[in-house]
Amino acid sequence: MDEIVQLCEQLDKENRALKADALHWRSEREQLIEKTDIARAKVESMIQRLRALEKES
Repeated sequence: MDEIVQLCEQLDKENRALKADALHWRSEREQLIEKTDIARAKVESMIQRLRALEKES
C-alpha cells in the first residue's frame, strides 16, 4: 500500500511539473507568434514603401 501511495505522489509531482512546462511552452509560443506577426507587418510595410518608391521612379 505504501508503494501505491508513493507512486501516486510521484505521479502527482510529475503531472504538476508537466503542466508547468506546458504553461511555459504555451506562453513562449504566444510570444513567438506575436514577434512573428510584428516582423511580418514590418516586412509588409517595407515592401509597400519600396513599391511606392518604384512607382515614383
